[in-house]
Order: sequence, then C-alpha cells, then structure tokens
Amino acid sequence: MRKGIRYAIDFGDARVGLAKSDIDGILAVPVATIDNNQELIKKITEQVTESGCMEIYVGLPKHLSGAIGQAANKAINFAQQLAKALPDVSMRMMDERLTTTSASARLSESGVNTRQQKGMIDQVAAIELLEQALEFEKRNNQVPGIDLKEVK
Repeated sequence: MRKGIRYAIDFGDARVGLAKSDIDGILAVPVATIDNNQELIKKITEQVTESGCMEIYVGLPKHLSGAIGQAANKAINFAQQLAKALPDVSMRMMDERLTTTSASARLSESGVNTRQQKGMIDQVAAIELLEQALEFEKRNNQVPGIDLKEVK
C-alpha cells in the first residue's frame, strides 16, 4: 500500500461531499459538504493543498447499465477543472453506482432520519467511495479507478 493522503469527492449538482484518508490509507474520514457554486474548486483546492494530498478519486455516476450519462459528464467536467487547479495531484475517476444509496442505508442504520441525512449524505458517500478505493488497492496492489487523462 502506498503512503499518502487520498481524497474522495462525491460530486452533485447541489452539494459535493469530501472525505480523506490518513497517510497510511487505513481510515477514511468525512471532511466537508460543500455547496456546488463558483467557490467549489477554490474550497476543495484549499483543503487538498493544506493536507499534502497525493491522489483524488472523483465519483463517476454511471447508469446501472454502465452507460455514461449527463451526471457522469458533469463529474468528468468538474474533475478536469479540478485537475487544472491541482496539476501535481493524481486525479482518478471511480465508478460510484449505488454509493449514495449505500450511504443513506448506513446513516439510517445509525439512527439518522432522512431529513437529518441531507447535510451528511454527500460526505458519507465520499467515505464509501474512498473506502472502496483503499480496499481495492490493499487487495490488488494496484491503483483503483481510471486516470482522468484516459476518460473520454
């Protein structure tokens, strides 16, 4: 397992969830839910730059069939903008089908009702994404996801 802090981003039209790992890639923790507005790239860049991040996983919301739709294209466009702002950080796209559903179930099991989930669900979805990436790397000794440069 490579050493270094990794971030995961659950991109959404209204809000974006941000989670990060420890330097050993063992633990994924919530960082923030950020409104998706003109300040989004700046706010994420500030968070990432302060921590010395080596890699960012951006969720790629494919359709259940595996097809790329409008939401996935928005996530790719966002990742491309973020990569320009953070040229020294590896940017990877991760299939995120069902992470929000899984995050909602996780919160419900913890006793958080649907109304309360609004402010947390994006962060928990980002944690789910990051945990998947970390587990994949541990099991396979390979970097998970698709390098943003390879996404068309």
